[in-house]
Amino acid sequence: MSEVKVAVLGASGWMGKVHTMAWQSLPHFFGVAEARARIVALVSSSPDTDTLAARAPGARILRDWQEVVTAPDVDLVDICLPDNLHYPVAKAALLAGKHVYCEKPLADTAAQARELADLARAKGVITRVGHGFPRNPVHDMAREIIRSGEIGEIRLFKGCQHVDVFGDPLAPMMWRADGTLAPTGIVGDTGSHVFSFMEFLVGRVSSLIADNLIVTPRRPVAEGQGAASQDWAAVTNPDASNMLCRFENGAAGIVDFSRVATGRKFHQAYEVYGTKGSLVFDYDQINRLHFYTNDDRTGRRGYRAIDVGPENPNYSAFLPLANFALGYNETKIIEAWEVARSVVTGQPMWPTFEVGHHICQIVEACMQSSRERRWVDIARI
Repeated sequence: MSEVKVAVLGASGWMGKVHTMAWQSLPHFFGVAEARARIVALVSSSPDTDTLAARAPGARILRDWQEVVTAPDVDLVDICLPDNLHYPVAKAALLAGKHVYCEKPLADTAAQARELADLARAKGVITRVGHGFPRNPVHDMAREIIRSGEIGEIRLFKGCQHVDVFGDPLAPMMWRADGTLAPTGIVGDTGSHVFSFMEFLVGRVSSLIADNLIVTPRRPVAEGQGAASQDWAAVTNPDASNMLCRFENGAAGIVDFSRVATGRKFHQAYEVYGTKGSLVFDYDQINRLHFYTNDDRTGRRGYRAIDVGPENPNYSAFLPLANFALGYNETKIIEAWEVARSVVTGQPMWPTFEVGHHICQIVEACMQSSRERRWVDIARI
């Protein structure tokens, strides 16, 4: 199979648009020699048919995801639906023998994620979770430095991600704050991004303690959603969290994330400290890593800035010069490219549903820890 036939579910939403764009962009940046992708169906519960048809000419425009999970002309089901639909849709697609690419979080519970990972293994299909941020090529460099031992044994990870989409207490209610549609709230939404960096760079988490908060308990329901301007809805999942953790390799972690950080339009950063040196990343310098090593002589020690460049093949697919910043959409194109190549070659790439299960374990442990006010262990299952 050199051409992967894709169905994008949730095609009218933001992430559906991003994925559709990514699939359509692959030939422009990665060519067609190794793998091709063709969108054969776009699924939306309320489609603007003309708009969707223009985004993927020739694709069927459908309303019901169940029509595509068993369709004979679909190789890969691409899930860009609200969180509570990830598990049932992914399970149906796997049972039908389809490859599955699912946005994060993989499932509402670790047990659901474990079931999906086991089912995928039994079916022998390719799986991928949409943790796109670590696919920025700068993080390949960070991982290479860590794995080579250049900064020694990892002792401490610090990570954060904050936005202010709910910084204003009068910002209108959205599905992401509804515990029915998104049971884990900011923990599964934004926290899982930080957890993906932890998994990618440091390894498995063994235990944690978390404090989840609902900062604004009620929000106005926007007019146009079937409500009058005076209607309010309860926020039923966490707005923010602070977490301490331990990794299996003995390192410690300090993590915080929120959707109520007033003024923080998008803040993402991490620091990795080892016995020989350290790494610092800030999304505001999206393709730059700051590197410190004890190997520098006394009086000359300090952080040096390293810009990822065309020595990384995923970077060079877009740009011939370093520090011409790649952004979010480019990382999703890289992600889609890796998914297509995995399907064609049969070789899975990080993060598979197995990795997604571990991240769901962290999310679930955060929810349990905050609820029970205690440390929670994370088992290898």
